[in-house]
Amino acid sequence: MSMEPIRVWLAPPGPNPWKVVVVLEELHIPYEITSIRFEDIKKKPFTDLNPNGRAPAIEDPNTGLVLWESGAIVTYLVEQYDTNNALSYGKDDLINKHHINQWLHFQMSGQGPYWGVAGWFNQFHAEKIPSAIERYNEQVQLVLGVLEGWLAAKEENQQWLVGDRITYADLAWATWNDRLDSVLACDEDKKFEGFPHVQAWHERMTARPAWKAAMETRARLMDEQGLTWNGMPKGMESFSEYEAKIKAGEEVVAMPKGDKA
Repeated sequence: MSMEPIRVWLAPPGPNPWKVVVVLEELHIPYEITSIRFEDIKKKPFTDLNPNGRAPAIEDPNTGLVLWESGAIVTYLVEQYDTNNALSYGKDDLINKHHINQWLHFQMSGQGPYWGVAGWFNQFHAEKIPSAIERYNEQVQLVLGVLEGWLAAKEENQQWLVGDRITYADLAWATWNDRLDSVLACDEDKKFEGFPHVQAWHERMTARPAWKAAMETRARLMDEQGLTWNGMPKGMESFSEYEAKIKAGEEVVAMPKGDKA
């Protein structure tokens, strides 16, 4: 029986939608993307799918399910479509099955919030607040330390968070980790400094075809919207300027493609 493509609603700058896309790519699940602008994310028709107005959301025509929150979507995709346990462990492996879920929840409760808030205070907040920057940069380092200790203690042939192969628990961390340089406002080659096992683990994931395919799609969608790396239109000086224009109901116009911000 043929499978209809799952529709993924996303705004291309954010890390969380790409967790879903990478899993779809890994599992070879057909999908199509509806790409929306940041200023439209709190508006209909997207809020008809997700009243919280945060990307991503999916519509699965094969089951009739509409679902939002990236962790919930990843769990659903694996439970519904990973019948060969390519990214998971089956119910006969109770320990690994639940340990995968444990690491996914840690990503959602630890990495996502701390990386996001650290990135805000390092990059976008109108006023530099040293105490806030120190607080959240420190939290990022603490989470990285947990990952580093765990990965360092693994056997040589067990280079992943759970068991001896990649799972959705690993992939869930990749998109935010890929942005550590912007989160911490540091040089790209310094973002994993002091965490060599985390860096090696991350590089194993970003070398995979699924990751490369997802990032090529992201780059194309960002370019179509005329966006810079941080999600602002080309030519916009600051996030506060961008946000003010959105609140005022002004049209946000990007510079033509190819122009340099």
